[in-house]
Amino acid sequence: MSHRSPQGLGGAPLWDPTAIPAATVIVVREPSRGARRDGLEVLMLRRDSSLSFAAGAWVFPGGRIDPEDLAGDAGPEAAARVAAVREAAEEAGLGLEPDLLRRWSHWTPHPDSPRRRFSTAFFVAPLPSGAAEVRIDDQEIREHRWLQPSEVLEARDAGEVVLAPPTYVTLVQLAEHGDVAALMDAAEGRGVDRPIEHFSTRYATRTESEDEIVGLYHGDAGYDTADATVEGPRHRLRMGPTWRYERDL
Repeated sequence: MSHRSPQGLGGAPLWDPTAIPAATVIVVREPSRGARRDGLEVLMLRRDSSLSFAAGAWVFPGGRIDPEDLAGDAGPEAAARVAAVREAAEEAGLGLEPDLLRRWSHWTPHPDSPRRRFSTAFFVAPLPSGAAEVRIDDQEIREHRWLQPSEVLEARDAGEVVLAPPTYVTLVQLAEHGDVAALMDAAEGRGVDRPIEHFSTRYATRTESEDEIVGLYHGDAGYDTADATVEGPRHRLRMGPTWRYERDL
């Protein structure tokens, strides 16, 4: 059995051997009655504020790939799928169907990141029909909400929630899809006959404003030099008083 890593969009190998392998699953459902607007809802979990990683942040279910996830002849992609399902059960009490998970993206921090680095597979999955209510452990996870992506983004800009850059960018992407079926269709075939989008992050050492941090991604004109002032195509997250994901390619 071949364990060749699936093709990624952006050039760098998906699974960075110097980072901790991890998996995240974005669980989505159709809007609940009384939703503010059209569009899908996503499960968000708030991490405990005392944790050493992403303290107090609102996240999708996920965590590192454990040794037991690599049981048998599993490669990193198969193990990531197992880990994503396990984390959804542990953190939210959800029983997801592994075959319904679809690969969405892959995130790798900058090599010089001062924090623990996780090479993370992102999946999307529909909430199963007749699924039980979300149950959190009230230890690592303190709160959960079903929200539309635009609601979470607005709450971040209002200072009401804390988001990590991968969560923010993923929510921007989710907001582009009108319902669960459209999202799952967009994910179909990624890593099989289409590349997986790989966000191999670099932070700009030169920016247009001292009031912001700029994360650069593949295709951005300043990516290779870490210079956010270079003219040309944009693929970046600008993190200042408000955040803005810019992409014109």
